[in-house]
Amino acid sequence: MGREPEELRIGDLNNIWFEYDKQNDILYINFGYDIEDADESFLTENDVAVRIKNGKVVSLTVFDFAKRVGLE
Repeated sequence: MGREPEELRIGDLNNIWFEYDKQNDILYINFGYDIEDADESFLTENDVAVRIKNGKVVSLTVFDFAKRVGLE
């Protein structure tokens, strides 16, 4: 994974879709019509993976989602 950029922009706010993997407690948040290849990615200090293409965020992966929001 690459180095965390200082400022990021979301790729496509008109086409946001979510997918939740209950077995692994992972929430995927995608911006765009489909899952895009990323130029770079990094893991934040809060264990959220950020994928970037052409300087814009194309997806976020939130680990331990249910625990974070108090559902577990």
